[in-house]
Amino acid sequence: MKTLRRTADAPADLGIGVIGVPEGSPVELDLKLEAVGEGVLVTGTAVVALAGECTRCLRPISDTMEIDIQELFYYPGNEPDDEAARNEAELINLEPVLRDAVVLDLPFAPLCQEDCLGICPICGADLNDDPDHGHDEEGDPRWGTLKQWSATQD
Repeated sequence: MKTLRRTADAPADLGIGVIGVPEGSPVELDLKLEAVGEGVLVTGTAVVALAGECTRCLRPISDTMEIDIQELFYYPGNEPDDEAARNEAELINLEPVLRDAVVLDLPFAPLCQEDCLGICPICGADLNDDPDHGHDEEGDPRWGTLKQWSATQD
């Protein structure tokens, strides 16, 4: 068994459209590598920085996330199928494992805060800055003539 603590640079395209890990940002790895019969079992955590946008109000979001990693890297010739992770030339490539773990743990619709109010659908104002924001009721334009007639009757 061997423990490993390293900081690596984040690869490109580690995320989804609205949130992800910025390329080149530090990835803190705390791993344990164990030799087992079929290969090398890697378990541990990775701490990554996140950057993105709130899906309700479009404010920037920055946070950190800790991801659990567990993968068996098979010795050459012991792979059960073509999809299995391989230990090639005594090297282990953690990038695909990290990519899968990060993307699966990312929120589908990230929010800047749990109770984000979003933006006004009429004018686009940020409702978090002005929760009492409102507009005069515009009404259905098909009733415009009746509205004008009732205004003259008063």
